[in-house]
Amino acid sequence: MALALLNILFVAFPMALCYPTLFQDLFQNGKNRSSVKFLAVGDWGGVPYPPYVTPVEEATAQEMGRVAEQMGADFVLALGDNFYYTGVDSVDSPRFKDTFETVYTAKSLDIPWYVLAGNHDHAGDVKAQIEYSRRSSRWHFPYYYYELNFRIPNTDSTLSVIMLDTVMLCGNSDDFEDEKPRGPLHAVDANRQLTWLQSRMKQSKADFLLVAGHYPVWSVSEHGPTECLLQRLHPLLVKHNATAYLCGHDHNLQYIKESDIGFVVSGAGNFLDPDRRHWHHVPKGSIKFFTGQASTLGGFVHGEVKKDELIITFFQARGTSLYRTVLPRRDLD
Repeated sequence: MALALLNILFVAFPMALCYPTLFQDLFQNGKNRSSVKFLAVGDWGGVPYPPYVTPVEEATAQEMGRVAEQMGADFVLALGDNFYYTGVDSVDSPRFKDTFETVYTAKSLDIPWYVLAGNHDHAGDVKAQIEYSRRSSRWHFPYYYYELNFRIPNTDSTLSVIMLDTVMLCGNSDDFEDEKPRGPLHAVDANRQLTWLQSRMKQSKADFLLVAGHYPVWSVSEHGPTECLLQRLHPLLVKHNATAYLCGHDHNLQYIKESDIGFVVSGAGNFLDPDRRHWHHVPKGSIKFFTGQASTLGGFVHGEVKKDELIITFFQARGTSLYRTVLPRRDLD
């Protein structure tokens, strides 16, 4: 745990650009394993009135617990909109208990949750969510943006996950008006994050490089592609040969393959939306999978990083897998 915390401290802040990348080992059952496994779920943040959860969140949480127990999970990537509809107002908010702690109760989910903020979180106090890291043993949110690095057990391969604050980068959006980010609230903060991201991606020698944020780069659903990310993030993903980009924001499950990058939308943790209004606003032939049907009861993603491949599986809360794909390790030559 000390090594993990040290790693996060070194890479969480912009001032850490001068530090070398530190890779942490996953010690649990390390002798007999050869992969890193994780879950990714977005837009899971309940509702701000009793019972503070939705049927979709409860069903998805239960299935996440079962999949984590059966397939294994070392950590969870929480992809934003952690608390609907206006985040939390303080670190003492009862929402941490009512929407998180008492919902994801499976023993298999008592693992690190690496958290980033969504647009609804920015309607409240994101600093309170960061501060909650000191209150919960599994809630890890060290800064608005940060980097995680892991060694794949019993191999020579490595995994890096860059966690972004796309709201800080692109601005907040109003789901009841234009639904598009309106530009960063503070240009200096946005540019500082972008500079940090450029540096981390340029320096990365990880065999698998994942980038995670709340807003999608590509999406066929209600919010559609995020123009700001197409301009500021997409070129970096291509230039530095990222393995995949994971996000939420649209309340469904999507897999889009473009420029040899896997674009994963996992935003079905609390609501479901079958909207496909932007189906023709993504590159032709790039759409590989989509579902937002209420009959799924919710959904999430399971990832397994092995020596030479990343296996991504989309699960519905009803208890079955829906789609699986495989991405190779990066070509760093």
